Amino acid sequence: MNGADQLCDTLLANGVDVCFANPGTSEMHFVAALDRKPQMRCVLGLFEGVVTGAADGYARITGKPAATLLHLGPGLANGLANLHNARRARSPIVNVVGEHATYHQQYDAPLTSDIESLARPMSHWVHRIAAPQAVGKDTARAVGEALRKPGQVATLILPADCAWGELPKDTRPVQARLLAAPAPDVQHIEHVARAMLRAIQAEEQVVLFLGPQALEPEALQIAGRIAQATGARLMTPTAFRRMQRGRGAVAVERLPYVVDAGLQALAEVQQLVLLGAPQPVAFFAYPGKPSTLAPAGCAIHTACSPEEDVLLALQALATALGVDRKAPLAVQAAGHIHAPTSGPLTASAVNLVALQALPEGAIVVDESITSGRDIAAHNMQAVPHDWLVITGGAIGQGIPTAVGAAIGAPSRQVVAFQADGSAMYTCQGLWTQAREKLKCLTIIYANRSYAILHGEMKAVGTQTPGENAQRMLTLDQPAIRWTQLAESMGVPAVRCETVEEFRKALQAGLAENGPFLIEAVI
Repeated sequence: MNGADQLCDTLLANGVDVCFANPGTSEMHFVAALDRKPQMRCVLGLFEGVVTGAADGYARITGKPAATLLHLGPGLANGLANLHNARRARSPIVNVVGEHATYHQQYDAPLTSDIESLARPMSHWVHRIAAPQAVGKDTARAVGEALRKPGQVATLILPADCAWGELPKDTRPVQARLLAAPAPDVQHIEHVARAMLRAIQAEEQVVLFLGPQALEPEALQIAGRIAQATGARLMTPTAFRRMQRGRGAVAVERLPYVVDAGLQALAEVQQLVLLGAPQPVAFFAYPGKPSTLAPAGCAIHTACSPEEDVLLALQALATALGVDRKAPLAVQAAGHIHAPTSGPLTASAVNLVALQALPEGAIVVDESITSGRDIAAHNMQAVPHDWLVITGGAIGQGIPTAVGAAIGAPSRQVVAFQADGSAMYTCQGLWTQAREKLKCLTIIYANRSYAILHGEMKAVGTQTPGENAQRMLTLDQPAIRWTQLAESMGVPAVRCETVEEFRKALQAGLAENGPFLIEAVI
């Protein structure tokens, strides 16, 4: 029994039974301990961004943390972009970052770095283990911190000698102390309710702006009843953790990404109620345009913070408004997706045909960026499914998130709507899909460009891109051959240029008992 055994035992005792890993020398005792713990599912990612993105996807679907195993500071740094996304999603994750043995750190070996400073901006909690005897207590604390509502990224630094240090054979795993989210201020919520009622009587427009906890099924049902009884609109930030969509789901508007569209969506709002969400802001600053999207004169009420119990807040708000929380909830009537049956393939055709073909209970991982901006307008007419989107704006989230989602829900079909430029950031995740035999269908929008940046150049008021600028925005010369890339990693793939070809490829991909990739040339 050593520190690494105690770390694994404590993780398992607290329900953390999946480890996404890319280890190195300083983590070899942890790797050896994993051999002795068959209950722990170990998943290798060929790049740390795949490891951290997969942990994010797993947490979003299961609601519980996975562990990551990362090699020293540089390994952690390689995974930071998707830890940034996970932090924005408020996904619970326990990072285990290997470190040089405590006595070796003074020699400034080539891989020595300031791990705490690298971890802190993308973690809610960071801690360094000081001795083998502290491993169990510190690991349990990390799990507890990860599970602190609405979810946190906890990073635990494990020096190699703390991993290999011997412990008594009868050392037991340590149970995490789970901390309940603080209850919201009911009196304040009653004040918000009175403001809402005055606004409704005055026929003012009210929006409930919903954070990640408010989008969970029970909370969203209450929000739906409030909207049904009061006429308030339900809206969520552009970036959200997970939302139920499809026929029968509570309809929630997604704040548009494009700043002008976001301003227009909120233009008539006079009362904005924040429920575990920040106020709506633009992704970037643009010359002559505001950073905050609520109109001047709009009253903004924070009913509860993200750290408070949002379900309790919604229950209190419903009570204060006189809304029956058990009243029948009217759902959207079944619609129909009108998808083309033939012709050249376009982004819109990809979206419509794919949504039409979704199997019930699918998990949609959406990193479509520009090509999928009309998905939100149509996915309520699809069969019931979960919708996961890019949360922090750091691209390269889609393929790894699909990996984690598929491991978290192995019986469900995962469909990834994936832009080609961002897919190249973490395309190594296709190899993990193949190795783990995951039921992931990846649809690549092959427009051979960073299409979003063409729009951003116009939005910031720059000139029409010339030759140098075009070379920064296009992905041709040479074009990426996605079918060859996927097949080299063990994923069957087809290339489509017409709607007819795409429909046939979708049928084949959904029938595949494992990963499949479609290169949709648009």
